[in-house]
Amino acid sequence: MLKLSTVASSFFGSNMPIVTHMHPENGHCRFCGAPLEDTFVDLGMSPPCQTHIEPHQLHHMEAFYPLHAFVCAKCFLVQLKAYIAPQDIFTEYAYFSSYSNSWLQHAQAYTEAMVKRLGLSVASRVVEIASNDGYLLQYFAKKGIPVLGIEPAANVAQVAIEKGIPSVTKFFGAETAKELVASNSHADLLLGNNVLAHVPDLNDFVRGMKLLLKATGVITMEFPHLMRLMEGNQFDTIYHEHFSYLSFCTVERLFAAHGLTIFDVEELPTHGGSLRIYARHTEAVSMPVSAAVETLRTREFGAGFGKLEHYRSFRNQVGNTKRRLLETLIEIKRKGKRIAGYGAPGKGNTLLNYCAIRTDFLDYTVDRNPYKQGKYTPGTHIPIHPEDRIRTTQPDYVLILPWNLKNEIMEQLAYIREWGGKFIVPIPEVAIYE
Repeated sequence: MLKLSTVASSFFGSNMPIVTHMHPENGHCRFCGAPLEDTFVDLGMSPPCQTHIEPHQLHHMEAFYPLHAFVCAKCFLVQLKAYIAPQDIFTEYAYFSSYSNSWLQHAQAYTEAMVKRLGLSVASRVVEIASNDGYLLQYFAKKGIPVLGIEPAANVAQVAIEKGIPSVTKFFGAETAKELVASNSHADLLLGNNVLAHVPDLNDFVRGMKLLLKATGVITMEFPHLMRLMEGNQFDTIYHEHFSYLSFCTVERLFAAHGLTIFDVEELPTHGGSLRIYARHTEAVSMPVSAAVETLRTREFGAGFGKLEHYRSFRNQVGNTKRRLLETLIEIKRKGKRIAGYGAPGKGNTLLNYCAIRTDFLDYTVDRNPYKQGKYTPGTHIPIHPEDRIRTTQPDYVLILPWNLKNEIMEQLAYIREWGGKFIVPIPEVAIYE
């Protein structure tokens, strides 16, 4: 096995500085401060993916920003320039985690596993960063374990509070961590699901976790795995609220720079392939580093994640996927068939805008989230309806935009087979399911 010192030296160089408060809008890496010059993939111009359009806004101007991802030649962090401030994305948010049944099951299973593994009890405290609508903390609370959510979107946090989940409406970083520590809110378990990629100042964020974690506490973070993103052509997971795209080795280096050691890692099927990392204070040596850490580190290194050429190859995959999807949709429309969409997720809006799919291809899309219903997709202006619109209009095809939930959605919409309806799944390869 390659040890951390060997791999880190090969990946990052032996004297890589950690630059604080350096952001890509200045043309520098948000982790190490090196100049950003190498393209990972350029998806053109796109509007913020969660700014769903009200009917009265249809004829107003929309803001479009470059969706151009770079890779740092020094630390290999893949990242977007932060054209949009987090306050403009997350202060009021359209994503509510509880609308996905499979995600709730994932959260409940995680709760059971952590209680058993860490021995959590009524004397423990679980703190979640980006706690959304209380979708996860509710399961710890039901066991009598004290919880606290940290959620910047006031409209989403309010739903959690109404469920009885104590929530702080703040962005997380070192300052928020200091405030919580002052109120005796140290965490035995500090977790964050799909938040690390949303953070423009990674160093401040990880510094805050270090401050908030008890001396014997454990951090778990889940995030989409860059290796799986590349293997699966998952370019649609690139959008403005995802500032970074994370390999294991780069995250390991980031945590180590702030006195945190990743001691275990699990590979998950969620979001097209994710990692769950377990971290502790570096000095908490009673939790040894598992073989899984060294195995994954070695695998990434062997796959080329320490070479720029590997990252540069992705752009060709993306262009080919776009062309295949458009060829499929054009052929269906030439036959006079009707296509509806399912979902209005962030990834779907990247796909629609990059591929220029508008109402000339999709009559409409549907979403279970009432917050999105009656609005239009950003940029492409496809109307968003409740799900029963599909049964009423009986489209010939349904394009599944949240393809990572395709099994759940195809089961949910199995009734379209009554009229011969079929499903289109765009990623990783365009496929039609009857």
